[in-house]
Amino acid sequence: MPYEYRKLSPKEREEIVEFRRQKGYPFHAPPHPFREEGTYLITAANFEHKDVMASPERRTSFQEILLGGFHEINAEIIGWVILPNHYHIIVTVETLNDVSNIVQLIHGRTSREWNLQEGLTGKRKVWYQFSDRMMRNEIQLSQTFNYIHFNPAKHGYVKDVHD
Repeated sequence: MPYEYRKLSPKEREEIVEFRRQKGYPFHAPPHPFREEGTYLITAANFEHKDVMASPERRTSFQEILLGGFHEINAEIIGWVILPNHYHIIVTVETLNDVSNIVQLIHGRTSREWNLQEGLTGKRKVWYQFSDRMMRNEIQLSQTFNYIHFNPAKHGYVKDVHD
């Protein structure tokens, strides 16, 4: 059930935290219930959707770090898109644990680097935790592939999806 935590009443917050506790999910982070081998859509956004990756140079640098990290864990990279405030990557991996570890390293490295560059060390949170969705079949994979490639047009960064 999607919700905006900040807009909930104290009672609604308590109910959600209790539900997450019973399911074994983290209290205030996306759950990652599937851990096995498979193809996943991995999505992460900059904290509060700020355009931390606004410059093309930063996105290019992040692309190299992101793809390099996933190559390190022997992931098959199917598709990706990097926008000024979030990214999507579709990968086939042996376990989601590998994804958790490499995303943590990538986010830690880029947070430190970018905050140092901008003099914001200790003053700015760069990333929100990633979310994942396991692809159940080829149809869902195809739809997701199309979705991430349409994403720049959806957000108005390009006029045509082919750009």
